[in-house]
Amino acid sequence: MKKLLLVFVILLFFLWINPVNAVECEGTPPSGVGKEAEIQQYIDSCSQKITSLQGEQLSLKQTITTLNSKINLAQGQINQTQVQINQLEKEVDVLGGVLDTVNDSLGQLETIYTSRVRESYRRSRATPVDLIFSSDSIGDYYTKLKYLNTLKTKDQLILAELEKARNDYDQRKQDKVEKQQEVEELKAKLIAQKRVIDAQQAEKKDLLTLTQNDEKKFQKMLSDAKANLAALRRYVASQGGASILSNQTKCDSWGCYYNQRDSQWGNMGLGGSSYSVAEYGCLVSSVSMMASHAGKDIKPGDIAAVSSAFVPGNGWLRHSFSVNGINVTITAVSKSNLDSELNAGRSVIAGVYGGPDHFIVIVKKEGDKYIMHDPFLENGNNRDFSEKYSLSDINSLRLVSF
Repeated sequence: MKKLLLVFVILLFFLWINPVNAVECEGTPPSGVGKEAEIQQYIDSCSQKITSLQGEQLSLKQTITTLNSKINLAQGQINQTQVQINQLEKEVDVLGGVLDTVNDSLGQLETIYTSRVRESYRRSRATPVDLIFSSDSIGDYYTKLKYLNTLKTKDQLILAELEKARNDYDQRKQDKVEKQQEVEELKAKLIAQKRVIDAQQAEKKDLLTLTQNDEKKFQKMLSDAKANLAALRRYVASQGGASILSNQTKCDSWGCYYNQRDSQWGNMGLGGSSYSVAEYGCLVSSVSMMASHAGKDIKPGDIAAVSSAFVPGNGWLRHSFSVNGINVTITAVSKSNLDSELNAGRSVIAGVYGGPDHFIVIVKKEGDKYIMHDPFLENGNNRDFSEKYSLSDINSLRLVSF
């Protein structure tokens, strides 16, 4: 009987305890004040899921699942940032109220202290002899002396409270300024996080549109991307490899010249892949130069850091993407458009050789001479196109809009 009772008590104990459920990276992430721990668990779960998916064979299903997890992760981070902003704004409001109260107290203390200073000044003019002659007796003298000493002590206490109130006010004012700065920093972070999730959602939508949710079309897209990258590698190999260079960026009235082998980004993997900017970043660098010419601040490293700008799993640049909050669209056109575009004052990206194997920017035409920015050549800005290539080497052109 005792054993049965003990088992019954143990069962009741476990039923009484609320089960701890793991927060999975699925559905709408938790949000709101009081959900901080759950939001963090959701973020951790999404990060772990993305890592585990990277070890699987690349397929359309795996890619979409990864994108969904990244979108969920980004939304969880947005919710986390929003909670932090809400909490800080409440703290700023509370500090504002406290500052008003402390300021009122400070004003009252200053009024009292000013009054006490006047009284102290009046008393300070009374000498011990004055006290003796103004007293009716020895007892009256000591009573007055004790009273004056008490007033002096109270003055010192008021002065100490006033100083404390001033220090408290200054500290709380500084706390408020710091928290307001934190709020502004978090708001900027929130804007950046929203840009990330917008880009990821656009990537998913674009991927489904391109593949029509068909695995064969997805694998064909990957195969084409690998072939394009192989062509770029062929050019690099023909030049003896892609050693890293320094101090290559040069800007003038046209815009900026960026070299793919520049140490600022040469060793970066395109979209987080194993394809480096130095070896495969000629198109990325050319697009960045065109962006500079259009007054947009996009450097090769900025594009390389955005995985959604590339075909999943490799470093081939997509025809449309977003970076630094700027939408970029690349359109392939026939090389027959070269002169008409340049005559209209529009620079173009030219693909040279069969793949194309390499991309350059043709900046302008001066008489019969074409001036180019070659992202692979050391100090390859404002070079004569004919020094390295011939017009027959041009495979096609790329127009870029922002």
